[in-house]
Amino acid sequence: MPLLKGNLHAHTTFSDGHYAVEEVIARYRALGYDFLAITDHDDRVTEDYWLHIPLSDGGLVVLPGLELDYRALSQHVGKVTGDRETLFILNHPPRYGLGAAEILARVAAIRTAGWPIEAVEVTDAGIYQPEHDVPAIPLPRVATDDSHWESQFGRAWVEVEAARDPDAILRAVKAGDFQLGFAPEATSS
Repeated sequence: MPLLKGNLHAHTTFSDGHYAVEEVIARYRALGYDFLAITDHDDRVTEDYWLHIPLSDGGLVVLPGLELDYRALSQHVGKVTGDRETLFILNHPPRYGLGAAEILARVAAIRTAGWPIEAVEVTDAGIYQPEHDVPAIPLPRVATDDSHWESQFGRAWVEVEAARDPDAILRAVKAGDFQLGFAPEATSS
């Protein structure tokens, strides 16, 4: 099975992204991605948001999702959906200045509230944050673009060995069966 390259965190004009969903999809397709999660902010989308997320096609698996706000901690959480699987990701811990202990405390609090955090981002707007990619955080650690505008497309990704199927991709991420990838400018300090 070939490795599938994908981004699990992207925004469109449905919330605070600078490009329409079709253009975001086209840009990731042009970059050679195999899957893409559209995760606009839950407090900015309309009720019919889900109807406007294009379906997957033979070239790109589109994973609908949302970036939720766990208001008790003002913490963003990515919710990426497949056909039956759902993946919850603790988004951009560097933006909140969190160390490993604080990340684990937030994960525990959010899980207690009913959101099963299954992965943690090790990037902030696609820039690698090595202090969050440590064994002290015993969850799969994913790299994402959190793309809103042009300079953020294609900075960071995950590569999974899975069937070209939404649920297979999400199961591989949950299991930690992936590797991280970064554009050269995404790992510089």
